[in-house]
Amino acid sequence: MDEATARLLVGPVGEAMAEAARYAGQALSANTLRAYASDWRAFQAWCEAGGARALPAAPVVVAGHLASLAGRVGRSALWRRLAAIGHMHRQAGEPWDQRHPAIRATLRGILGQHGVAARPAAALTSAEVKRLLNACGTDMAGLRDRALLLVGFAGALRRSEITGIDREHLRFTAEGMTVGIPRAKGDQEGEGARVGIPRGLNPLTCPVRAMETWLQRARIEWGAVFPSLTRGGRPRGRLRPAGVWFILRRRAERAGLAVDAAERLSPHGLRAGCITEAYLRGALDEQVMHHARQKSIATTQAYRRRARITRDSPARLLDL
Repeated sequence: MDEATARLLVGPVGEAMAEAARYAGQALSANTLRAYASDWRAFQAWCEAGGARALPAAPVVVAGHLASLAGRVGRSALWRRLAAIGHMHRQAGEPWDQRHPAIRATLRGILGQHGVAARPAAALTSAEVKRLLNACGTDMAGLRDRALLLVGFAGALRRSEITGIDREHLRFTAEGMTVGIPRAKGDQEGEGARVGIPRGLNPLTCPVRAMETWLQRARIEWGAVFPSLTRGGRPRGRLRPAGVWFILRRRAERAGLAVDAAERLSPHGLRAGCITEAYLRGALDEQVMHHARQKSIATTQAYRRRARITRDSPARLLDL
């Protein structure tokens, strides 16, 4: 480093550069960074065991690593491992070309031979959500889970959005409730969004009333709306996104709720179910995009195609 560059780093320009690096580090979510770090450690260990260099990694080494995972991990895990390797190369200023022929051909061959159709999250219907609610008692955990399931379903929320709700994000009116989402998946600029949830016709399944009841019972006036609870029902910190999955699984087991073998029970099913049922009841693309905070019409229309795959089938026109 020359003397002129060294002077820049200790002055105002250096402070600005450090601040720029801090902002750049926040471009990816914490969950994504943790996943990338785990994948990168696995790649490094594989390279060290074979005497190869991980950074920079030759394309044939990356291809070999992907081949070593073939048949052991799914399609999404392969793509994420490749994304993690690319991310670390870019962070280190090393050249990276995901489209290199060795990588592309290997990945295409793996997916062609070992690719397994992804099991989508089962889109939960209103009837199934009501079954889950019936499995919730009137104790603290039951009231929390009832509010969580209803708000997650009616708001088409992702599990990280559910657990990220603070009391300060909620506004109640005679018509319903708005939920402020400071930042969500796909919102890399941190613009935030507000989701409107109207009051339901049935007091027993109204998301707004369930939230009001929970907040009053738990005496939550600020901070995390959905905390983790002790066995005695006392809050002990914000519920983690993984906790939403455990709540859903526990309530589904108690309700005797099972999904089709080609699908999987997942918190995403609350979001998918809201979108799917809205489409089946005549919702427009722009309504769904706004409510679900979707940036791409292609994503929205994929949900619509899935919702209407039977209803709009031309086979209805056959004389059967």
